Amino acid sequence: MDYICNDCPRRCNARRSDTAAKGLCLSPALPRVTRAAPHFGEEPCISGTRGSGAVFFSGCNLRCVFCQNREISRKSFGEALTVPALRDILLRLRDTGVHNINLVTGSHFVRPIAEALSGLDLGIPVVWNSSGYESVETLKLLEGLVQVYMPDFKYWKSEPAKRYSAAADYPETAKAAIREMYRQRGACVLDENGLLRSGLLIRHLILPGQELAAMDIMDFAAEEFPVGSVLFSLMSQYTPMPGLERFPELQSRVSKETNDNLIAYMQRLGLEGFCQDPEAATEEMIPAFDGTGLSRE
Repeated sequence: MDYICNDCPRRCNARRSDTAAKGLCLSPALPRVTRAAPHFGEEPCISGTRGSGAVFFSGCNLRCVFCQNREISRKSFGEALTVPALRDILLRLRDTGVHNINLVTGSHFVRPIAEALSGLDLGIPVVWNSSGYESVETLKLLEGLVQVYMPDFKYWKSEPAKRYSAAADYPETAKAAIREMYRQRGACVLDENGLLRSGLLIRHLILPGQELAAMDIMDFAAEEFPVGSVLFSLMSQYTPMPGLERFPELQSRVSKETNDNLIAYMQRLGLEGFCQDPEAATEEMIPAFDGTGLSRE
């Protein structure tokens, strides 16, 4: 695989090949995977009782200064997979009994992922777990291949998006991407066990000092989509990571008072979904990116 890449909103125009790591995502054309295993750290409608089949890709087209997965997001490491190899991993992961296949941060590998999913009958939903920083044109490559979209909506305004993720266009880009996701899947469908089979689950990580942004994003979700048609996850798991000396405002966790106020606001809006206790903010939620699930042994 060798092509000029403008798949994400960065439009780097970088030439990507099977081995050369190019573009802002610092990734080659072949997807690199660091872990493929059952994961229990998602929302209850995703993790269920048997876990979500999470496939973690390395690299990212954002530069979030607070990233909890920077071990893999800032580097291109892990096992490079051909399309047949990726398809084989998805099938083997399915066979462990997970509720779904959860593709984590795969936007910069959308072409081989779409090829791997095309014609593949997994029998369980495919979840697109992303940053929300995606182009509408690229998302259309996934139409009919992904059943559940689970994007972040990180920022409401351009200034923090630029300061914290080097992406001033994030707010409008995420809105357009989320609208496209809803166009593809429509209202949420849950099964008799409360597992999400199809639809859109929007996530927002509360950042210190960005409480008003959280309200604006919840307003968007409540006003943009019919009542009860999407799920919303309000996350208070923010954990200060090393290297934030230039961002003193990000060196604290979200207070219980702030979290309680935002949960109450979510409830007043009538948004259905999930919220967290600030005590959930621990580094133990970060899995080991050690190649688990990539070999046949």
